[in-house]
Amino acid sequence: MFKKKVIVAMSGGVDSSVSAFLLKKKYHVEGVFMKNWEEDDDSEYCHSKKDLEDAKNVCKTLNIYLHTVNFSLEYWNNVFQKFLSEHQKGRTPNPDILCNKEIKFHYFLKFSIEYLKADYISTGHYAINYFKNKMFYLLKGIDKTKDQSYFLYTLTQDQLKKILFPLGYLKKNKVRKIAKKLKLSVYKKKDSTGICFIQPKFYKKFLDNYLTVCPGLIMTVRKKIVGQHSGLFHYTLGQRKGLNIGGLKRFYNIPWYVVGKDIKNNILIVTQGKNSIYLLSKGLYIHKIHWINQELIVFPLKCMIKTRYLQKECLCVINKNHKNVFKVIFNSYISSVTPGQSAVFYLNNICLGGGVISKNIPIKNFFK
Repeated sequence: MFKKKVIVAMSGGVDSSVSAFLLKKKYHVEGVFMKNWEEDDDSEYCHSKKDLEDAKNVCKTLNIYLHTVNFSLEYWNNVFQKFLSEHQKGRTPNPDILCNKEIKFHYFLKFSIEYLKADYISTGHYAINYFKNKMFYLLKGIDKTKDQSYFLYTLTQDQLKKILFPLGYLKKNKVRKIAKKLKLSVYKKKDSTGICFIQPKFYKKFLDNYLTVCPGLIMTVRKKIVGQHSGLFHYTLGQRKGLNIGGLKRFYNIPWYVVGKDIKNNILIVTQGKNSIYLLSKGLYIHKIHWINQELIVFPLKCMIKTRYLQKECLCVINKNHKNVFKVIFNSYISSVTPGQSAVFYLNNICLGGGVISKNIPIKNFFK
């Protein structure tokens, strides 16, 4: 019997490996390993060589063919350059979302459909692609601790038509059990974190290779100088660790947190206490917004919002302003709303879409 062809993005991790196994029951499955970064031979940041070996071992065990493709140039031009540009502007981008949009669900999908003649592509994301009434809906994965719909809000109807998410109805512990039973070498492999290829512990050192370091003052919301920062792009709103000002006894033994950046004067602004009023926002402005199911969108729109991955959802109201800018007001205050990050909207389990945070609306401004 003729089987439809699925190309699985094989990352060398347990999720894509189990996805390939599950899909083999119904489809003809082949894998693709994507090389998205060139400087990996002697790099402490990137482990693509090891990941490729893991992907090869899994495909050998599962008896599927593994293709390799190099998207390093596409990644550099469409993801990494934008990532650097956002940091230079003092924002904190989310390159995982941009990588999904530009690499996995554009270049990889196009390569698989046009060159490998696939009917579908698949990734190991924990999300559900649901079809009803001639429309595709992106739903949360049932494992609420692993749901990755937040990273997929840029998907379109045409893309969803070609995507399979076999892990959406599984929990992570079940996925590992399947991998162990199959004797896959990656069943205990840690989940990848960071920006596609950079581990968080190397993040600061990595950025120093590409951005000019401009040290400056660290100042409290009351304009008291308390230290020196190593470059504004090293910090994000709500950050506690790495400030090196914890020993200031005259300010009591209370942790410091980043609450803002004065880009013009190269000043990092901090306050004390995780419940500080200066960390809280009552809303935000959003741009580059994308809706997956336009027919569900009527303004003012009342729905749930996440401003960070795995954050607890908050009720909000969205209003469309002029020039395609959207104003969002929260039902309760949210801490550390960060320009450059993405806000993603939900109706129950349906991911409606989202956009990039251009500005937060604080409940109290510093320096005033």
